[in-house]
Amino acid sequence: MLPKEERKAWNEAFWAGFKAHMRACLSSSGKRVNWLNYPTQVKNTYLRLVCDGKQVAICYDIQFKDPGIQAIFWEQLTELKVVLQSNMSIPTFWEPQYVNNEGQTIGRIFWCLEGANLYNQQNWPQIYAFFKKHLREFDVFYQEFNEILITLVD
Repeated sequence: MLPKEERKAWNEAFWAGFKAHMRACLSSSGKRVNWLNYPTQVKNTYLRLVCDGKQVAICYDIQFKDPGIQAIFWEQLTELKVVLQSNMSIPTFWEPQYVNNEGQTIGRIFWCLEGANLYNQQNWPQIYAFFKKHLREFDVFYQEFNEILITLVD
């Protein structure tokens, strides 16, 4: 296990490299986007990039405080399941009752890269390519269907 300061340095270097790698990539809408903080435009939904010594994943987290809104939003996503999964070139995992690190039960849709590790710098090009390809695939879906999700919670 690496000391805390060393893990922090690895994280900073990795994410700075990824930000530079994605700088020229525009959204499918033609707009510049901050891929590290993807704008879902729906409060309480987040696109998270996970990369540590244990896993590499893109996660779409749904975490409304109101269980009724959470259920309605999740139901709408499941109605779009076929479309979302057809946009993605890798398997999509659906966890309606995922318990996050803070102990909250949220909905999570995610995509994983197996066998890669943040703390092996030789894996970084593979991880960057994974994030780039699948973020862009998700973006194509999201730009087409985000209005449905936005109006659902307005």
